[in-house]
Amino acid sequence: MPPAVDLEGVDLTTEVVRSRRLVLRPTRQDDVDDLVRAHQDPESQRWLPVPVPYTRDDAAAFLAARARWRAEGQGLFCTVEAEGRFVGTAGLHLGQSLLGPGVGYAVAPWARGHGYAAEAAAALTGWAFAHGAHRVHLLADVANVPSHVVARRAGFVEEGRMRAALPYRDGRFGDALLFARVPGDPAPG
Repeated sequence: MPPAVDLEGVDLTTEVVRSRRLVLRPTRQDDVDDLVRAHQDPESQRWLPVPVPYTRDDAAAFLAARARWRAEGQGLFCTVEAEGRFVGTAGLHLGQSLLGPGVGYAVAPWARGHGYAAEAAAALTGWAFAHGAHRVHLLADVANVPSHVVARRAGFVEEGRMRAALPYRDGRFGDALLFARVPGDPAPG
């Protein structure tokens, strides 16, 4: 199976992706407080398999794991900033898969409604295509309608339902909608 993307000449530990309004940069330990505050939100807790309550230790461990992801070439996990402010996180999982790299996002409650998730997903997808990805996929819980809207706004096309694909906090697995983009698809917007 071919690699998800060509990383020759790319230092994932320092790689920054920019879009019209956003900077997607490596996470830093000073992101901990923003991440903790964002994950106190019941809507975030509903869709993300994060511990509840979400503590500073949880956030620090999460950021350290995502920094390792970058260092090991497994993914491009980012803090998303708009006008220098933390507005969420987004990432591109680069594991080998027939589905191509997988994109994900989480927007802080104070930053919702500005299109940041779709813009971040589109930016990461563009980065993946520029580095040779044959497709990029996105999974969203079947009941997470706002995430379906984000996927479509980011130019993704719904491809079907994947049963028992998403891990829930209680150990069960839920169904997901599979969305994807390929390089020939129309650009979002």
